[in-house]
Amino acid sequence: MKGSMSSRLLPQTRFGGPIPWVIAILIALVVIAAAGGLSLRNLAENARADLSDAVTVQIAEADAEARTAQTQAAADALGNSSLVTSVRIVPEDELEALLEPWLGAAAASEDVPIPALIDVELNRRASAQEIAQLQSVLDTALAPLAGEARIDAQSDWLRPVYNALAALQYLALALIALVGFATAAAVWLAARTAFSNHRETVEIIHLLGGTDAQVTRIFQRSVLRDAVFGAVIGLVLGLAAVWLLGRQFAALDSGMIGGGGLDWNDWLVIAAIPVGGVLLALITGRITIGFALKSML
Repeated sequence: MKGSMSSRLLPQTRFGGPIPWVIAILIALVVIAAAGGLSLRNLAENARADLSDAVTVQIAEADAEARTAQTQAAADALGNSSLVTSVRIVPEDELEALLEPWLGAAAASEDVPIPALIDVELNRRASAQEIAQLQSVLDTALAPLAGEARIDAQSDWLRPVYNALAALQYLALALIALVGFATAAAVWLAARTAFSNHRETVEIIHLLGGTDAQVTRIFQRSVLRDAVFGAVIGLVLGLAAVWLLGRQFAALDSGMIGGGGLDWNDWLVIAAIPVGGVLLALITGRITIGFALKSML
């Protein structure tokens, strides 16, 4: 039996059904989840790269003149270290601006002593032993001034943040897997329903000499059409949501948030999502119809 006659006997479904729109919603969710996961990955990697080779020196001294002298001595001592590439004493105005949201006008008051901070850039990520050596250098430099300094690795401050970002990335992957399962389930249900509605027609096709492969191709064309339509709509909806979210986060004007931008490789991954959704729908539809045809024997 020719395939064209089989197609006439077995009418195609139309876009009016719910399945294309279900696929569109699921694809949009995957696009949003994937974009979020990729953005979180980029944010964590950029933050780790920026802070892995940096430390902060804190000098707590109530007397302003003594604090200034100790800060300069510490900066000079660190500048002579082969591990250090640059030393920057954070200006008091900058510190006051950072503390003002929490302390208000008291941040600029002399009654509230603010520790001096020194940003130190290293030529590589320092080990715990090398950090201890830098601490020893500071102790030696500040001993004549009766001062003390503390070194904090900036990456240590953000370790809880890194862990939280990693957890969110795993959550995004879990959501993608769950949505993929839901997509396969929706296609399976739609294919089973369509086959049941045309079961008698399929039996007639078999009696006229039609093969299982011909019947499967007819159903697959319907699945392909609905899946492509839903995938395109879902991609557009997902990209629109990602664009809106990107504008909202960009408005925060935060340096750390800026590291979460998507590059071309990320956009290629996102563009591959609807293709993967269509392939998943085709494979699921083919398997479903194959099992349904076997059950007729």
